[in-house]
Amino acid sequence: AQTSRAEELYKQILNSTASTSKGSAVNADKEQSLRDQDLTPDRDASGLAQVITLSRSFMSSTAKAKTAKLIRTLLNYFNFIPNSRQTQIDVLTDNIEWSKREKRIFLKHSLEIRLVSLQLEALQYKLALTRIDALLTELKRLDDKMILTEVHLLERTFYRGIGNLSKSKAALTSARTAANSIYCPHLQAALDLQSGVLHAEDKYYTTAYSYFYETFENMSSQDDPAALSALKYMLLCKVMLNMPEDVTSLLSIKLAVKYAQLREIESMRAIALAHQNRNLSDFEKALRDYKHEIDCVAKQVGRGRQDVEAKCALNCLCEK
Repeated sequence: AQTSRAEELYKQILNSTASTSKGSAVNADKEQSLRDQDLTPDRDASGLAQVITLSRSFMSSTAKAKTAKLIRTLLNYFNFIPNSRQTQIDVLTDNIEWSKREKRIFLKHSLEIRLVSLQLEALQYKLALTRIDALLTELKRLDDKMILTEVHLLERTFYRGIGNLSKSKAALTSARTAANSIYCPHLQAALDLQSGVLHAEDKYYTTAYSYFYETFENMSSQDDPAALSALKYMLLCKVMLNMPEDVTSLLSIKLAVKYAQLREIESMRAIALAHQNRNLSDFEKALRDYKHEIDCVAKQVGRGRQDVEAKCALNCLCEK
């Protein structure tokens, strides 16, 4: 694929030279360009990877906080490029080594957290665990509670992914312990979400619902996209608790209204209505029409699709 115009502009600016007297102006120009230029979704992942590599010579001369912000800005463009996960993994691995050489420890940790998340998505569990163990050892020595909490949450995801529920619970407990001495609304919401998933896995849906509700309120107030996930889990808990009539009322509250017409939410509403009306044919139609959405929600709360289907079908057939 041809390198984009924006990528070419990046490269021109990054390769530009100027006299020492104009150095600060050039740096400001580079910094603003890196922040403001648009890489649209159809761009080539390899071109973006080249831009990130080229930008390192400039970043070596900038403040560490600015470097972290700029590199995150560039990395975020990968989110709009389909099938770019392996390229992201390669870029992150390379930049972790660079940040280690440059002694940019905070940047190294943030990149490693991002890398582990991608490795878990790619089911590269062995590589993810190696990185998690190394991070935990280093962070405990540095006593960085915030990043330590994030890594314990990744550790929880890892053990849950391989089916080791006891270690998964232990990792969540460690995350809560690390978070006790800090205040970070985003991390607290992530902890509540994972606690809800844990209780849903154990079929304690009432407790799970309370955690999901706290998460939803917290994330909605921050306009965090993860609020949608919390809302879906809330609705599923109501269905699993044999309280489908609550789904409609939940979707009418102020915080939930903006999500009510999304397909993921429509799938939960269709299941709840079939359940409420004790209509098995409507339930089967909802399963066909929203197969992908129901699969995703059931998986995220630790229940298999068949488990959710069986529970809902039984409730459709039974009297309250």
